[in-house]
Parts: sequence; structure tokens; C-alpha cells
Amino acid sequence: MSERTLLPVATAAQTWSAVRALLRPRRGLAVLAIAVLTAGTAIGLVTVRLLGHIVDLVTEGRPADAITAPVVALVLVAIGQAVASGFGLTLVARLGEGMLAELRERFVDRVLALPLDQVEEAGTGDLTSRVTNDVTAIATAVRSALPELARSVLTIALTLVGLVVLDWRFLLAALIAVPIQLHTVRWYSGRALPLYARQRVSVGSMQQQLQETVGGSGTVRALRLQERHHGLVRGRSLDAVDWTMRGVRVLTQFYARLNLAEFVGLAAVLVTGFLLVRDGSATIGTATVAALYFHGLFVPINTALGLVDDAQAAGASLVRLVGVTSMPAPPEQNAQISERATIEVEKVEHAYQPDQPVLRGVSLEVAAGERVALVGASGAGKTTLAGLIAGVRTPDGGTIRLGGTPIDELDVRRTVVILSQEVHVFAGPLADDLRLARPDATDDQLSVALTRVGAADWVAALPDGLGTVVGHGGHRLTVTQAQQLALARLVLIDPPIAVLDEATAEAGSAGARLLEAAVEEALAGRTGIVVAHRLAQAVTADRVVLLDAGRILETGTHAELAARPDGHYAKLWKAWADHRPGC
Repeated sequence: MSERTLLPVATAAQTWSAVRALLRPRRGLAVLAIAVLTAGTAIGLVTVRLLGHIVDLVTEGRPADAITAPVVALVLVAIGQAVASGFGLTLVARLGEGMLAELRERFVDRVLALPLDQVEEAGTGDLTSRVTNDVTAIATAVRSALPELARSVLTIALTLVGLVVLDWRFLLAALIAVPIQLHTVRWYSGRALPLYARQRVSVGSMQQQLQETVGGSGTVRALRLQERHHGLVRGRSLDAVDWTMRGVRVLTQFYARLNLAEFVGLAAVLVTGFLLVRDGSATIGTATVAALYFHGLFVPINTALGLVDDAQAAGASLVRLVGVTSMPAPPEQNAQISERATIEVEKVEHAYQPDQPVLRGVSLEVAAGERVALVGASGAGKTTLAGLIAGVRTPDGGTIRLGGTPIDELDVRRTVVILSQEVHVFAGPLADDLRLARPDATDDQLSVALTRVGAADWVAALPDGLGTVVGHGGHRLTVTQAQQLALARLVLIDPPIAVLDEATAEAGSAGARLLEAAVEEALAGRTGIVVAHRLAQAVTADRVVLLDAGRILETGTHAELAARPDGHYAKLWKAWADHRPGC
């Protein structure tokens, strides 16, 4: 199986540029958040100084009431720190969520504008893993890691300043741990970033394989490819597990080295405190404050360095999202075609893998308003030809013109609508689902579209009619109803050309008859290409085109082709008629 060409990953320069662009309109909020967090952290450090003062009062033999004022001060400091820290963390979270929301919007905008053939080539697994796993990793970092990291860094910085104020020798003792910590971070960073990036790719590859195997389960069973696909799923799953376990091993070693740095640093501070107290350079309270300061650094240092793990995971995800948002926008195509458009396919060639052509010099002309049914055995090239006409893929050779205009000069999304057997029902009111096709449509226009595709009766029978919530968590639609909903969207969009790729394949016999009638209504007045799963669709088409091994073998009306002695279509029709349901 050939490797897919995945969507790009951003460079470090592109990533930082994107982050700066997201931060620029939020600079005021960022400054305020840092100021409030700094104030809260500074207030919190007063707690240790007060404890040191209490130790000195006790060692000096002061009366019990001498500690009343420091204890009251401790309570006030705790309240002030809680308020300032809580407000500061809220501001940091608001800053991060705002940046994440804008990044998600940019990602979705760019994905929706990508050429469809590029998305197809990358595979939905790559795209799905970016919009799910990668967004989740960044969101987790923004909601937990970013606020904690900001507070930890400030605590470390202000604590080091506090050690200098006590005695510069305490700072020197504390800094003994720094080389070990820096070496640990450098060691971890050099291993973790490429490891996490490779893990993301591996998970995306696994998701793509699962989608292909489960989505094509019928074909897999029909061709007896279960063992092969089981092996592919197993291989890619084990690869994902292997990369995950490598990450766990690196993370375990990372924390072990951090613990060593803690023990070395605390021992140095305690020894320094003992020596300074012995020669009278510091009081017991001062030495206690220094030890508590350094001990208080354990949590923020470990938090900050531990968040390197989250930062590495989020960084690996961020470069994948920015890689998509940084892709150049496709050139704006403003060419329009008339409501009744012709289709001209001239000597079109296409292959998914080298030396394995799927289409071989296909030429086809479809008149404006004509409905053509593409028929043939599996692998004949029907879906590929339909996808090329719809602009989902770019032909390797030949030309395609819609309404006389080359397809690469057209805004294909406004010209052609393609419907497949895979229909998504968006969660929300049914009316909102329909208005995705035409946001300004009135309820009356929605009803007209539903009536045209034969869906008005069952929609009227829903608990809240057009206001009924459908999709995930809502009223569940049948396969036939979901396809009628998709056809109603087609009517609302009202494109000059419509391509239906086995749009009735998943429905049962009764549902298929309803959908075939709905298809006729939806395609009325527009040029249509129908990939016929059921030959009944070919009967009602204006023309039938039979493909075999990437070439057009026969073309004509159903009556003409069915009447040809020993014709390929005639044989297909006879075989289907003899075995169709009800016969």
C-alpha cells in the first residue's frame, strides 16, 4: 500500500509567527494577567518570611502574645494570595482560550478551502487526528499547563530574588541544582519533540486504517480481505503503541533526574544555612526561611519542568495545526456558469498509483440539463470519473470543462454539488441543518425543498417539526431520511451540476424506491451525473454510460443499450432484472 502525502507540518519560524499573530490583539490582556499573577505570587512569598520571623521570636524566648500579629498577617496574606492568584489564573486562561479559539477557526477555514483532492490524498485519518487529538492536546495545555506554567515561572523567579535578599550565598547553594535540571530538560527536549511528532503521525495512520477497514467492511468481506486488513490494523496499532511506550520510558527517566536535582539542591541549602548560623551570619529564622524557600521551589520547578512534557506534546500538535493554517490559500476562482451547464470530458487519464491507471483516455459530453447514469462493475472507474467532474480530484491528463470553462478556472464548490452514500446529519435543529446549504432560506423555502424530495410528511410528524433536534444526541434519522435531507440541501443550494455517487446504495429496497423518486425531483432542471448502484436509476436516466477497466464501452439510452444483442449493458440488465428484489 503506497504512503499517503500527509498535510504539511509547520516550521519553527512559521509556528512562532502564528503565535505572535494570535497574541498581538491580546497584548493588553497578557500584560494584565502577568501583573496580577506577579502580585499574587509576591504576596504568597511573604508567608515564608512571616514563618521565619515566628521562628526567631520563639528562639529568642518572646512571650506567646508576640506571635499574634504575625499569625494574623499570615491569614491576611493567604486571603490576598488566593484572590490575586485566582484572578490571575482566570486571565491567563481567558488569554489562552481566546488564542485557541482563533487558531481553531483559522484551521477550519483553511481546511474548508483546501482543494478536495489534497484532502483525499492526505486521507481523513490525518485530518481527523489533527482536528481531534491535536486540538485536544493544545486545549489541555491551554487550560491546565499554561496557567500553571505561568504561576510556576513567576514563583521560581521571585523566590530566587528572595534568596538573594536573605543572603546571596543561599542563592549560590540553590543554583547547584540548576546544571542538573538544565541538562535534564535539554536531554528530554531533544528526545521528546520528534518522538511526540512521530507518535501523532502514527496515531493518524492508525485512525486512517481503521476508517478504511470499517468503512469498507462490506467490500473487505466480499473480496475476502479480512486477514489482510486485520494485519494492517494490527500493524499500525502496534506501531502507535510502540511510539507511546517509548514516550513513557523517556518521561520516567526525566522525572528520576529531576528528583536527583532536588535532593542535591536542598542538601546544599541546608549545609549553607548550618554554616551561616554557626558563624553568626544568619539567624535560625533566616536559615529556616531559606530552606523553606528552596523547598517551596520543588513544586513550581517540578511543575514547570514537568510541563515540558505537556509543552512538547502541545508543540508537536501545534506545528501540525499551524502547518495547515500556513498553507497558501488556493487562488480565488470567480468564474461562473449558467444554470444549465454542459460537461465536457476530453481524453481524461487518472491513476492512484503509478502504472495502475483507473481511467484511460475517457471522453464524454453531457448536454445542459441532461442526466447521465454511469454504470459498470466495481473498479470500472465510475466513482473516479464522477469525482473528477466534481473537482474532488485533479486528472493526471486530459481536460474537463463545465459550461465551456476549464474546471481549474471555476469556483467548483459553487458549480457542482456531490452527494455520496455517506451522509452526515449535523447535531441541532433540523432547520439549521438544512440552512447550512442556504443560510437565508425561510421556513417556507425549507418546506418546499423537503416536499420536492418527498420528506415533508415525516418531517411534519417529528415532535417539533423543523425545530426537532437531529444528529448526535437528538432524533435519529433513518438512512433514507438522512439521504432525503441531503437531497433537500441540494435543492436549496441549486447548483448547475449535481453528481450523485451511489446516493441510494445504503437504503433498503423500499427506501431505494423513495430515494430514486427524490433523486429525479432533485435533479430536475440541472445537469446530473449519477453513479448507479441500482440499474433502476439507469432506466430513468436520459443516457447510460457503461465503463469497464477505465474505458467507456457503451453509451446510449437504456432502451437502446438493453436491446443490443450480446451488448455488455444488455447482459448486465438481464442479470440484474433476473435477480432484483421482488422478481
